[in-house]
Amino acid sequence: VQLQASGGGLVQAGGSLRLSCAASGRSFKNYSASWFRQGPGKDREFVAYINWGGGGMLYADSVKGRFTISRDNAKNTVHLQMNSLKPEDTAVYYCAAQAIGQNYRSPNTYSYWGQGTQVTVSS
Repeated sequence: VQLQASGGGLVQAGGSLRLSCAASGRSFKNYSASWFRQGPGKDREFVAYINWGGGGMLYADSVKGRFTISRDNAKNTVHLQMNSLKPEDTAVYYCAAQAIGQNYRSPNTYSYWGQGTQVTVSS
């Protein structure tokens, strides 16, 4: 499985962006998927998780109520709708797939990673 993240950019605080993660491979629909982010000088941190069927989601407390993760298995894509963006959301955002185990918030859990897309929020 190969993952390609897109949709990042520069936005003012309070604005919105929608990230997309396009996956190759027919097995993607059987995998859970998540978004992580890594700010300058920081560790990679969990943002949001969605199970293989799209019926179960988890969010980091810092984005709960502002971000929404979704997936379209027919199109092999996962999206992250980001609203009410804050300067502290500035980071490179990565999509990941196939959690091995149930520690969904750990980057070590995932088998596949996309290349990242930069999100910059200006104040």
